[in-house]
Amino acid sequence: FIEHDLVMRLVRFRTGAVFSNDRLRSTQFALEDSNYFSAVRVVPGRRDPETLTVPVTIDADRNRRDRYTVSLGYGTDTEIRGRFAWDNRRVNSRGHRSRIELTGSAVLQEAIARYVIPVGDPALEKLEFSAGYINEELGDVDSERIELTAGLTQAMGQWQRVLFARLQDERSSYPDGTRTEDLLLIPGISYASMPPNFLTGWVRDAAYYVEVSGSPETLGSDASYLRFYGRAERVWPISGPWYVRLRGEFGTSWVNDFSELPASQRFFAGGDRSVRGFALDELSPPPDQMTLPTPIDGSNKGVGGEHKVVGSIEIERDLPRNFRIAAFYDTGNAFNDWSTPLEYSVGIGVRWRLPMLLIGIDVAQALSESDRRPRLHLNITQVL
Repeated sequence: FIEHDLVMRLVRFRTGAVFSNDRLRSTQFALEDSNYFSAVRVVPGRRDPETLTVPVTIDADRNRRDRYTVSLGYGTDTEIRGRFAWDNRRVNSRGHRSRIELTGSAVLQEAIARYVIPVGDPALEKLEFSAGYINEELGDVDSERIELTAGLTQAMGQWQRVLFARLQDERSSYPDGTRTEDLLLIPGISYASMPPNFLTGWVRDAAYYVEVSGSPETLGSDASYLRFYGRAERVWPISGPWYVRLRGEFGTSWVNDFSELPASQRFFAGGDRSVRGFALDELSPPPDQMTLPTPIDGSNKGVGGEHKVVGSIEIERDLPRNFRIAAFYDTGNAFNDWSTPLEYSVGIGVRWRLPMLLIGIDVAQALSESDRRPRLHLNITQVL
């Protein structure tokens, strides 16, 4: 039911290669992770001392074609959220897949359809097409957009590269009642350190991501800009059960008239994985620092910035039963002027280590603004 060539590209060893139990396990993980098969068994036979070979038998059952997922959860950034997804794991014998996903929360409502074609190493590389409707609250700006995206994911050593092009029709609504509509063609490229899987191991101590994108008016876009964004997280053991965790984000834009930039292409800071002690996307310039009119009610509400800087340092200690405690210091902001001061906060938290995740509950207190109360934050990371 799956073409032989595609299956063989999932096998992590070849006839004549040096025998390796790790490659057998990687093969089993790759076949299971493909979602084409269930009950995968990769079994080595008796070693032949004369030919110095080991026969290997691979046996697997056909997986169900359709999978439906319904989930309900809560996050301190999103509040109550729900998701429904339908996966067609085997559109045809060439291994094409499709997915329809509906997500709803207090800050995000989206409907996205994806079509995935495996290429190269099908465990790590793909050609993906998607179409989606997104209604998102970014700071005090509402972004409603329709996106059509094509992307090619390729493995390059310890990195995954994605070449993408996105056609985006976006309507941005600002707190003073101003509305803008922009049609953008956004080509871009991103690099991400390889996520933990059967090839790189289940646990990693670092994660890196960089992206460069833009939208030239020469291709018909309503705004012309170039945008860079990068983030990094790493954990170092200090001594015994003690660890230090560093996390950072940096973003900057080059644009002639920043007021023409739609909300989704601006920078915001604050939230569970940003500057804790502040709400999600709370930190960014108010309208009176930009060319947008001042709100009718006279308030200053964040509408996104041209640049973004975020940094965090945590000291963590292991406890029994896979728990950790942590103390942290966060700083950062989203702004238009590089002389803008950074906000900062401190806090403590508890971590629970699972095989592939670290789940944390933090209490953070903003120090740069004296009238703030402590905030509770939930966060999840794969950097252990």
